[in-house]
Amino acid sequence: MNASTPDVGTPVSEKIRERLVAARKRYHANDNISAFIEPGELEQMLDEVEEKMVGVLQSLVIDTERDHNTGNTARRVAKMYVNEVFKGRYVAAPTITEFPNAEHLNELMIVGPITVRSACSHHFCPVIGKVWIGVLPNEHTNVIGLSKYARLAEWVMGRPQIQEEAVVQLADLIQEKTQPDGLAIVMEATHYCMSWRGVKDMDSKMINSVMRGVFLKDPNLRREFLSLIPQKG
Repeated sequence: MNASTPDVGTPVSEKIRERLVAARKRYHANDNISAFIEPGELEQMLDEVEEKMVGVLQSLVIDTERDHNTGNTARRVAKMYVNEVFKGRYVAAPTITEFPNAEHLNELMIVGPITVRSACSHHFCPVIGKVWIGVLPNEHTNVIGLSKYARLAEWVMGRPQIQEEAVVQLADLIQEKTQPDGLAIVMEATHYCMSWRGVKDMDSKMINSVMRGVFLKDPNLRREFLSLIPQKG
């Protein structure tokens, strides 16, 4: 094939994968790969996922041609994964305007609870929960709007992953954007891979946290942050 011959027969997923491999970039379930997706390719990915999903439904012995409830399920599932629940893999980070800390704010600020929705990378079952973010700024800290914390959380959580890694990714992102003296994040979530399948425990939740900077060094500040979080559960 020469440079002028279009590779029309190559699936779009393979084209994207080849770019990632050539750049020696990782493409795990919780990685953002938007930099390697060209304009128009997400629509092609929708078509490809729909086609593969038709095969899944056929293998599950579901008569989608005669069942009025599942006739368009393959397309709906493709749109759900690409445009909604896994969107954080395929689109760039939201634009966040940062402002200098003109008033030299240096008191503890807490944002939350932010409702987050994700999916476990083991079974693709929903993970639904809440996040609380504590920031201790300094005079050099960049200030971002409160709603922007929710946008960043939504972007990070919109990928299949495990909760422990998701919270670390969110902490890394906020640390990079704001450069505070301290950062604390607590996440509490219900994992439907436990409540919908497996042990089918409807009441079990997972809580984990990440502490950075002075939140690690100062137990009084850490206690203040945790005490100001409303009763979870």
